[in-house]
Amino acid sequence: MASNPVVNVFRVKELRSKLLFTLFILAIFRLGSVLTIPGINASLLLRYFESLGNTAESAFANYMDFFAGGAFERFSVFMLGVMPYISTQIILQLALVIFPSLKRIAQEEGGQQKVAAWTRIGTIFVCIIQSAVITVYADSINQQVPGVIVLDKVHFNILAILTVTTGSMITVWIGDQITAHGVGNGISVLILAGIVARMPGAIWNLINQVREGTNGVNIVFVIVAFFMYLAIIGLIVYEQSGERKIPVHYAKRVVGRKMYGGQSTYIPFKINPSGVIPIIFASAFLTLPLQLATGMASRATWLSKVSVALNPLGILYNAIEVLLIIFFAYFYTQVTLNPTEIAKQIRENGGSIPGIRTDKTEEYLQKVLNRLILPGSLYLALIAVIPTIIQIVFKFPQEVAMLMGGTSLLIIVGVDLDTMAQVEALLKMHHHDGFTKKGLKPRNL
Repeated sequence: MASNPVVNVFRVKELRSKLLFTLFILAIFRLGSVLTIPGINASLLLRYFESLGNTAESAFANYMDFFAGGAFERFSVFMLGVMPYISTQIILQLALVIFPSLKRIAQEEGGQQKVAAWTRIGTIFVCIIQSAVITVYADSINQQVPGVIVLDKVHFNILAILTVTTGSMITVWIGDQITAHGVGNGISVLILAGIVARMPGAIWNLINQVREGTNGVNIVFVIVAFFMYLAIIGLIVYEQSGERKIPVHYAKRVVGRKMYGGQSTYIPFKINPSGVIPIIFASAFLTLPLQLATGMASRATWLSKVSVALNPLGILYNAIEVLLIIFFAYFYTQVTLNPTEIAKQIRENGGSIPGIRTDKTEEYLQKVLNRLILPGSLYLALIAVIPTIIQIVFKFPQEVAMLMGGTSLLIIVGVDLDTMAQVEALLKMHHHDGFTKKGLKPRNL
């Protein structure tokens, strides 16, 4: 029993504290996801969403709930989740690339703290815009189902904007606390928690649909889809663990009476260096226009058409998602793995890549990254889209299509692998066996 890795997780005090803290914070997050904002009749609201059926508005609600763990349909204080924060991050990262002056500020001492502060300030403005759209959306629901809003319009709008904005900023703070004191990346863990929280309900709905034979769904389709999902999860793990090792040799050098260097090492480049970030960024990038179009659809006919065109289960949405995944795979990799900076560090430490001239190091690293990112991003986009197509063909419930689609599987597997790697590292640091005898080692390509 002493060598059991699960027991070792709770045997190590530091790791046990981190896990318990993470679970406690996630419990608070789930509590906030079921607290309806003031001024809303929760029972009438729930009845309204249940009556939508397989409409574009229902697909939109399921899409928003995909990241918020059911908080959107409840109009809870955490109904926007962390998506405004991620949207602001994308905007700011693009601004750093476009405007050299901002990039110089970010590279100065304390620059990252300034960028983090700008991100939070920007998130407040994005939250205000999105929460204002939510009030318009709530008003359109109230026109169809009188009594959903129990306050007068002015007071409800002010209260809803303040509540939802505050709730979103609290969610971001909760994510930061998990990153600092818990296990895993806090924002990713919250997204994972939202997806997992809705899975039991979605599976139960699927079981009921199989029993009733709704839309021709039967047990054979479910079994086939189940094994296909297992195969897709295996493909995701295979892709996430693959890497290309670039050998680097450091020459010997004498400093005082000591000799340094003279060793060989390698730079690990993953097939998809950005992990699940392209998926999360692509989804966040599409969330804002989709919410604006659906929330304001009652005010303009063309926005209603945009809302229908951007159906999360539609062709246009998935085509745009594929392009965004490829773009963000390149973009985020260039931000986090800058070939110029890597080549500079290698030269400054007296290193060189065997067979490559020193002045060609940057060019070689860029070529290797390009060859890895393109197939890696295409592979990522393929996994993200194919399960959704399968779900449409099998006509599963919309919540199942969203929760068991490629995007959710990629996020679940990617975040789980990252979290397990962090737990594995903490176990090894305290001289305990990890989850596997050889550890979570990536494959060399």
